Amino acid sequence: MDEKQQAEKAYEAVELAKASGKLRKGTNEVTKALEKGLAKLIVVAKDTNPAEIIMHLTPLSKEKKVPLIIVPSKQELGRAAGLPLGSSAVAVVQEGEAKAIIKQLKDALVEDGTQE
Repeated sequence: MDEKQQAEKAYEAVELAKASGKLRKGTNEVTKALEKGLAKLIVVAKDTNPAEIIMHLTPLSKEKKVPLIIVPSKQELGRAAGLPLGSSAVAVVQEGEAKAIIKQLKDALVEDGTQE
């Protein structure tokens, strides 16, 4: 699965989880969800500025063994999460109907060797 496909799947998972599951939006909420072990998937926007805001999420998600997908656009991520503006990070806390997509993403990350 290439980066573009991965990003599309991540947006789709966020949209499905918004409708049928539960999301945490924003870097602080995502960090808390990761630390408490609630997050099933983390989606982070590459165009976050300054990048320091989201830098801690990659090592934290590795430590907690939660898949992290980097998508190109904050605006698009915000839209997928149902927000009127962009979002730097979104955590899927309850998968709802996104469960299969999240599993696909997780498997793709394991195949790529980006996560164990």
